[in-house]
Amino acid sequence: MRKRLDIAVFLPTSLIILSAAVLGLVDNEMLVRIAKGIFYFALSDFAWLYQLAAFAALVLTGYIFFSKAGNIRLGGPDAKPVFSLASTFAMALSGGIATGVVTYSVNEPIIYLGNVYGEIANQDFSPVSNEAAIFAIARSFHNWSFIPYAIYSVVGLMIAYTHFNARRDFSIAATLAPVLGSIQEKPAVRSGISIMAVLAIALGLASSFGAGLALIGSGLESQYGIVSTPSSWLVLTLVTACVFLVSALFGLRRGMKFMSHVNAFVFYAFLVILLVVGPVSYIFSLSTTALGYWLDNFFLWSFDTGFHGGEALVSWWTMYDWSIWIAYAPLMGLFLARISYGRTLREFLLINWIAPSIFGMVWFSIWGASAIQWQMDGTLDLVKIVTEGGAVAGLWSFLQHLPFAWILVPLAILTLVVSFATAADAMTSTIAATCVKRITAEEEAPKVQKVFWGILISVIAYVMVAFGGGAQGVDGIKFLAAAGGFCVLFLFILIVVSAIRLFVGRGMLPGQDEVVAGSKEKM
Repeated sequence: MRKRLDIAVFLPTSLIILSAAVLGLVDNEMLVRIAKGIFYFALSDFAWLYQLAAFAALVLTGYIFFSKAGNIRLGGPDAKPVFSLASTFAMALSGGIATGVVTYSVNEPIIYLGNVYGEIANQDFSPVSNEAAIFAIARSFHNWSFIPYAIYSVVGLMIAYTHFNARRDFSIAATLAPVLGSIQEKPAVRSGISIMAVLAIALGLASSFGAGLALIGSGLESQYGIVSTPSSWLVLTLVTACVFLVSALFGLRRGMKFMSHVNAFVFYAFLVILLVVGPVSYIFSLSTTALGYWLDNFFLWSFDTGFHGGEALVSWWTMYDWSIWIAYAPLMGLFLARISYGRTLREFLLINWIAPSIFGMVWFSIWGASAIQWQMDGTLDLVKIVTEGGAVAGLWSFLQHLPFAWILVPLAILTLVVSFATAADAMTSTIAATCVKRITAEEEAPKVQKVFWGILISVIAYVMVAFGGGAQGVDGIKFLAAAGGFCVLFLFILIVVSAIRLFVGRGMLPGQDEVVAGSKEKM
């Protein structure tokens, strides 16, 4: 059956995103100024709301995981998973973190350690001290583990449950039925919610792509002397875009599955390599101490709006991270729902909440502790490199000082390309599906839609990097994406409230009764 384009969603989103690209080309400083103003207002005045919403998502996912609700199977008691456990985890991991975990694996802990932008100014210890090293890893744990993945998980779980079990449309609006009732079925409401989600993720994806292009370009220049120019960025854009577009055109079961396995394999390989060549004893000692420090400060950090940690740490790191994760959550939730049919809610959370959180902590333990050891023993002054070269400058210097750097640097470049391509495949396919009327989780969006969104996002990223002032262009679209996340924040809160009513208060949806009954037989 031919799928119909949802003009009410497609037209506004494509026009707004094109307008952002044009503004970035014509007057990038204005784009940066406007977006930064909205972004700063949101994270300064509403930090309390971000923290409460994120923590509520964490508590809710924990409740579902450990309660009887975790036994409910998506699709009914007889539903069978479409993908293996390993494939589902690879797709969830690769689709959710894009280039961020590679970009900040070295840079974020080093920035905290050296107080590069004032992150530890409010702490009672000095930069580049043992206390600062413990704090750096612990704070990375906080920003890359259970809270952010709970944000993704609660939205994905709600979308999957309302579609597969309550037999509602495969849409973000359907998750709001427990609180909005029939209001969420009105075309204007559904279109408004979809527009908001597509704008947030499309601009966020363009930001990730732009930052990835800039980072890959700096890696090529640092290792091979290839100076970044509009021409070189165009080649990088075309290569990366072709990879994720080809994958998207092959569909979820072939393209995305294959790309995710490649991406996950490269991630695992890097962890093994760094364990072999890195300071193993220091890694385990520092990360174990940091784990205790994080747990000791967990509640303070989870509710701190800046009074304790300060603006440089809380607003420009943790709150910025939460805003990006929340901005991505609606469409990431649609993607996670697509690959989770046949799983129990507990299995869903194991794959999408617990496993990637542990992976994030292991990743930052190995990368971050290795970089910190070099800084502390004088092997490499990464703090100085980041201070002089920018927030992402430490990665390439770190890799170049490892044994077999001639292999590891191109492997890191490949990882960045594949990581972004995998995430872009997931998101462009989901954006395309959101712009189609009455599509189900099992159906693929029209190929022409996937190509359109892939090209549009690639164009924005290229324009911002090549003609928008390099890093400034990336910052403009990055701030715009985070500002868009402020609007999504209120949608996210409604989804969390819906989930609380559904799983805690048992606000029954049509079709839920027989599913719950079927799950109880297995208890």
